[in-house]
Amino acid sequence: SLFKKSGNINKNTEFKAGSVDVKEIATYLNTSENMKEMTKEGFLRNNPHASITKDSDFTLHRVNNEEIVSENGIKIQSFSNASEILDMTGTTGRKLEMLRAVTEIPSQFRSIFKEFPYFNYAQSKALDDLLYTDRNFVICAPTGSGKTVMFELAITRLLMEAPLPWLNIKVVYMAPIKALCSQRFDDWKEKFGPIGLTCKELTGDTLMDDLFEIHHADIIITTPEKWDSMTRRWRDNSIVQLVRLFLIDEVHIIKDESRGATLEVVVSRMKTIQSSLWRLLEKHDTVPPLRFVAVSATIPNTQDIAEWLSDSKMPAVCLKIDEDQRPVKLRKIVLGFPCSDNQTEFKFDLTLNYKIASIIQTYSEQKPALVFCATRKGVQQAASVLAKDAKFLLSIEQKQRLQGFANSLKDSKLRDLLTYGVAYHHAGMEISDRKTIEGAFTVGDLPVLFTTSTLAMGVNLPAHLVIIKSTMHYVGGVFQEYSETDILQMIGRAGRPQFDTTATAVIMTRCSTRERYIQMLNGADVIESSLHRHLVEHLNAEIVLRTVTDVSVALEWIRSTFLYIRALKNPTHYGISSGLDKVGIEAKLQELCLKNLNDLSSFDLIRMDEANNFKPTETGRLMAWYYIAFDTVKQFFTIKGTETLNELITMISNCTEFVDVKLRTNEKKILNTLNKDKDKITIRFPMEGRIKTREMKVNCLIQAQLGCIPIQDFTLTQDTGRIFRNGLRVT
Repeated sequence: SLFKKSGNINKNTEFKAGSVDVKEIATYLNTSENMKEMTKEGFLRNNPHASITKDSDFTLHRVNNEEIVSENGIKIQSFSNASEILDMTGTTGRKLEMLRAVTEIPSQFRSIFKEFPYFNYAQSKALDDLLYTDRNFVICAPTGSGKTVMFELAITRLLMEAPLPWLNIKVVYMAPIKALCSQRFDDWKEKFGPIGLTCKELTGDTLMDDLFEIHHADIIITTPEKWDSMTRRWRDNSIVQLVRLFLIDEVHIIKDESRGATLEVVVSRMKTIQSSLWRLLEKHDTVPPLRFVAVSATIPNTQDIAEWLSDSKMPAVCLKIDEDQRPVKLRKIVLGFPCSDNQTEFKFDLTLNYKIASIIQTYSEQKPALVFCATRKGVQQAASVLAKDAKFLLSIEQKQRLQGFANSLKDSKLRDLLTYGVAYHHAGMEISDRKTIEGAFTVGDLPVLFTTSTLAMGVNLPAHLVIIKSTMHYVGGVFQEYSETDILQMIGRAGRPQFDTTATAVIMTRCSTRERYIQMLNGADVIESSLHRHLVEHLNAEIVLRTVTDVSVALEWIRSTFLYIRALKNPTHYGISSGLDKVGIEAKLQELCLKNLNDLSSFDLIRMDEANNFKPTETGRLMAWYYIAFDTVKQFFTIKGTETLNELITMISNCTEFVDVKLRTNEKKILNTLNKDKDKITIRFPMEGRIKTREMKVNCLIQAQLGCIPIQDFTLTQDTGRIFRNGLRVT
């Protein structure tokens, strides 16, 4: 049976060795009374190397194998020799001197940091630069080192410096994932509301009416895409000029092929706006300075990001925190499994389901485990397999609590699984069910939760053990490897700072790709730009914005990008031959720029006047304003004006704007029925054959919605919403 305790429980405890319920010990150590006492006696939640106080009767030692040993007779893990303890306490004493106390913060802002008495190691190192200077700042730190607090320090600095009342101060916080934004919004509303700052969340789900609300918001929380589409209207948008602090979370997504370029141009635009304000206003002291603070996961070339965020007067501060400073030590394991050539992805994925039980048994230490699967269906399959494969030792109370959670669920499959101590969670579920499962997992009653990778991006459900089951996921009808951002996000969920001192992340992949992931986990992948792949859309936007007015300004704009910094260091990655000097590389970038400008003018998206200034055309303006891809615009140029409604719907369904709509196997039945069925209401222009592509799905859903045909499927309703949000821009 899984989860039998081995004999490492000390014999003199009053527990019977053999089947100790680890839950009880954990609750014993975490009861609020003890917590209060520990905090009072100087046990720091936020500092894993807790001080050992002299006058406490509840002494906690951290041992080398990182388990808690209390002198009240519970000894959770035996350790080999006493010298280890001494060694730990020795370093603990030294660490403590370097930690800064929250009392350093001016009293009116102290409530922001009320959850802990001391800043942790990483935060303490960053404190001087963040709180006592206005320099741009890049920090590279492992997940779970308390990066949010560093942003909060920067906001505090701005408030300390700015005269009351804080009228014209805007802070922008930018994160690549909506769910991260929502989390930050809920958190900061609570923290900054009481001191009089309003927060506003701006993500793809919110509409243009927000412009009004942003005028009144002090802290704007948004994604790069949304901020890009907002600031594309910046001439009549004085808001952007009020931004004093620009916070970038997960800045390493700049290497993401599809989304990195947006982050890059947004930041470069902020820099360009800043410098053009300088040029416009003679009195330079009236231009308020703009400060960038960026946080990244472990990457080798943080220095490049810092160089990119430096301004002409002052280089940015670059702080690197080592992996061994992570509050919860993370053990990373990559397991390669054999996969024969004739085995499909689906088959390989299924074989991994049967390996989960033994991995959990080996690594979970009877603590909660989170398993990431590639698809929604895969999540359910893997959960069912494990429930059959494994028996979890649950205490009677725990069983009762799980039964209580189960009774409130709408999904009957999930209800059965939950009583076994297994559950699943994905975006296609009822929201109430999702919340119930999250609740059960957070309190620690649920031993194993299976989920899709989307969860990693948002909901903060930390676990002691994280397993990534297969590194391929299904995107737009094809299997592809997870991006590094995805992997790092998922692994970042390992370790619960309040309960764990160690955590484990296991990646299950094919033997052939094992090396690749080992390297990725060591943070050895250099971050490159992907702006050169999307230059044409972004150049057009800057011309419409008048950020770029002629060729010389276009080159100045290029120089403000991360692409420029990396092209000088690694020209071959950007298709520039090696062996060129700086002047040569700049000339090549200029060529690239001109080629894209020619593409734009050949489709009449920009024109040149006599003085060689760029003028945007109406079409170019629409393309930037509505955030349309160049390929879509090219496609629209083929319209003659004689098309039928059917042809127009087909054309719109083919637009690149809908690439993130996936066709799932289990939806085909419903879609085929919508397309052709003699007994039901069907769409107005049925398509030939069966529904087998993403384009056909988009077409079918557009027609069903316009034809008011009800769709009973939750995920399809979600997709229709997304199609119409994007479709409104396209049409």
